Amino acid sequence: MFPDRLVLTFHGIGAPSAAIDAAERPYWVTPEVLGAVIQQARADRRIEITFDDGYASDFDIACPMLAEAGLSSTFFVLAGRLDRPGSLSRMQVAEMAAMGMGIGNHGMDHRDWTSCADDVLHRELHDARHILEDAAGCPVDSLSIPFGAFDRRVLQKAFEAGYRRIFTSSGGLARRGDRLVPRNTVCHDFDALGDIARLAGWGSRARSAVRNPLRARKYGVNTWMADHAL
Repeated sequence: MFPDRLVLTFHGIGAPSAAIDAAERPYWVTPEVLGAVIQQARADRRIEITFDDGYASDFDIACPMLAEAGLSSTFFVLAGRLDRPGSLSRMQVAEMAAMGMGIGNHGMDHRDWTSCADDVLHRELHDARHILEDAAGCPVDSLSIPFGAFDRRVLQKAFEAGYRRIFTSSGGLARRGDRLVPRNTVCHDFDALGDIARLAGWGSRARSAVRNPLRARKYGVNTWMADHAL
């Protein structure tokens, strides 16, 4: 069966504040863009919406829009930014979890894990998760890799840590139940109708059917899944 699940990644919603770095600004989208994607996701449940970084707009804008549409989403939160201005608070994370939203780990400090020493990577995978579980009041077993930067070591440590689903920014489509999940990043100029049709089309399905197994073999995913089955 061809992969057919389109996983999209949002970051900030609305107008970025002056504190947002110039490199991050293209990843902030208007509520209208999010609303158009939500409508597509309501019509096609093969579309999955996720959020990275844990900006306050997740709670202020995205959650009410999702709830009104009867949808849930997974929010990958940076534990090290909790309670900072412009970021989610611990109380907001708890409220989001109570609403039925998924809370995932995005690490502690938004850094490239491929260049981290083992003790730093442990902090990103384990310590950050404990902080988020304490805030959310529920287990955190999904992981989003910052910058989409991973290698065999990063995935090995993540599987050893017990994460059930590991989300990347590699592009393409996924199958239901995949543990290494490719995602597609939404930018400010995203066109919900046109870009979703392109990203979810048969060409993308065929490419993903070939690319996903090759990627899994390259990074030893199947071996680690077998050795760390949950």
